[in-house]
Order: sequence, then C-alpha cells, then structure tokens
Amino acid sequence: MSKSKEFWIKNMVCNRCLKVINQELQELGVTVLSLELGRLLVEAPKKTKNEIIDAVTTVLHANDFEIVHSEEEMLVERMKIILIEQLQELPLHIKVKTSELLASALHRDYKTLSKLFSSKEKTTVEKYFIKLKIEKAKELIQLKQHTFSDIGYLLDYSSVNHLSRQFKEVVGMSMTDYKNTGNWKRNFYDEII
Repeated sequence: MSKSKEFWIKNMVCNRCLKVINQELQELGVTVLSLELGRLLVEAPKKTKNEIIDAVTTVLHANDFEIVHSEEEMLVERMKIILIEQLQELPLHIKVKTSELLASALHRDYKTLSKLFSSKEKTTVEKYFIKLKIEKAKELIQLKQHTFSDIGYLLDYSSVNHLSRQFKEVVGMSMTDYKNTGNWKRNFYDEII
C-alpha cells in the first residue's frame, strides 16, 4: 500500500486552481487527500512513488504550476498566499501589521522572512502587498460599482489620495485615466512580483 505524498506548489493562488488540479489528478488515478492553496497531499495505492511524482508533476506543469523543492521556496509561497488571502474578503481591515501577521502565521522572525522574500523575489514584502492591492483596485474599478473613495476604504487606505499615489506609481497612470481607457490590463496574482 502506498503512503501519502506531500507537495508544495508554486503559483497556486486561487480556488479555481484547486478544482482543476483535483479533477486532473483523479483522472490519472491519484487520490487527493488534501488540497489547499500551495499544498497538496495525495496517494495512489496502485502507483509507485515515482509514478505519483510523475503524475503530479505532469498535471502541475500542464497548468503552469511548479513544485517547490526547498523550505525557503515553501516559506515564500506561503507568505504570498497569506497576503493574497487578505484580499479575499472586503473591506480589508488589517488589525495587525503585515509583519506581525506573517511572523505569527509562519512561526518565524519577520526579519528572517523579509530577507528571504527579498532575496527570492527581488522585491520587498511591502511592495509585493501594494501591488496585490493595486490589482484588486483595478478589478474594483472595472466592476464600476464603487467610487474611488469606496475603493480606498475597501482596501484599507488612509485616504483616496494615498491610494491614488500608489496606483499611479504601480500602474503608470491615474485611476481616472485607467477607468476611462477601456483597455484594462490586469495581472493574475501569481504573475505579480
């Protein structure tokens, strides 16, 4: 009987990803025991360990995911997932600093996490989180259901001016210009760095 095998997955940042991976692995005879953003636990009693690894690798690569091979890469992916999850429920009201949130969730010193993130991703945790928030702002602008002030509130900005400055810095145009272009370019969360 085969034992379960755990995989950490890079770039898995949405719930639709989970459904696709689960379905495709089932089709290959691999039972998904647990699947959450960034982590997969499987078994396949009729397959060898290498056959399981090959099946998982095939499915992941076909869907533009990668297996994380080191603890450092795993920590970076977990940091990204924690930050992305913060944006799932609006309004965003961060009760603790991002540094405290990550340190607490990962049971590590924030300075260590921050250095690791910066060395692997070539940007800071703070800049990464700002880019995530700006992508969410783009989505909210496109939905045309909120004013800029509402969007600032939903994303926990101290003022609409603060949001406007960051938006222009990241996107290269004002929120008004973005809204009026109609040529809305957005990035998937897993493409943000």
